[in-house]
Amino acid sequence: MLENYFSGLYQRVAENSYQLASKEIVKALANGGDCLDCGANNGHWYTKLSKEIDLSIEQYYGIEWNEACVKTSQEKGLNICLGDLNKLLPYKDDKFTCIYALSVLEHLLNGCKFLKECHRTLKDDGKLILLTPNIATFFTVAFLLLGKMPSTGPHPDSDALLNAEWEKLHNLGSCHEAWAFDSESDTPVHRHLIVFSFRVLKRYLEMIGFSKVKGYGFGLYPFPNFMQPMLEKIDPWHCHQMVFIAQK
Repeated sequence: MLENYFSGLYQRVAENSYQLASKEIVKALANGGDCLDCGANNGHWYTKLSKEIDLSIEQYYGIEWNEACVKTSQEKGLNICLGDLNKLLPYKDDKFTCIYALSVLEHLLNGCKFLKECHRTLKDDGKLILLTPNIATFFTVAFLLLGKMPSTGPHPDSDALLNAEWEKLHNLGSCHEAWAFDSESDTPVHRHLIVFSFRVLKRYLEMIGFSKVKGYGFGLYPFPNFMQPMLEKIDPWHCHQMVFIAQK
């Protein structure tokens, strides 16, 4: 019963946070320009965006660290390159109108370097759109009080979480299968390495030079879904998931 309750909360959080991020990406690219998909997988975001806006294949760039996914995307003609987001981005200054990283930042060892590189490679008035979990949640505090590692941090039972997800991942194709047991790699897809808090991420984006930074919170656990829209506006700082839109 409790598991179903939290599953329902998380489903709403996932749907609403990705919906907002998608809306902001579309808005940022409404007048054209190039975009960079960070953690591009096999290019599914190009398929999604091209249905909503006039986005040519030449305007879409991606970086992905899984070779199987890069190969699949390149066979489809997409400009996705093999790369590591912990390192310098292989693009010139002021290139992109929009850069987005959805559920990516928490898997990086050098997230601060990545954010600086996003600022460097964005055009003036370009937008960075991030979707990432928040470490500063009541849920996290409860786990720590119980002597457990929170799911938004580096935890020793990450393989157990992978096993729980295996059946679902197995049905999603070879790219995901190649990721299935990567919990100890330098670029893990499932294990979270460094997770920001809402206040720290907002402050850091402002420190590195973004002129306008707006953050939204989704999922103030353990409160029920009917209370969430109001609570998320009152206290985004402790919500489970964060969406940030930062304009250069």
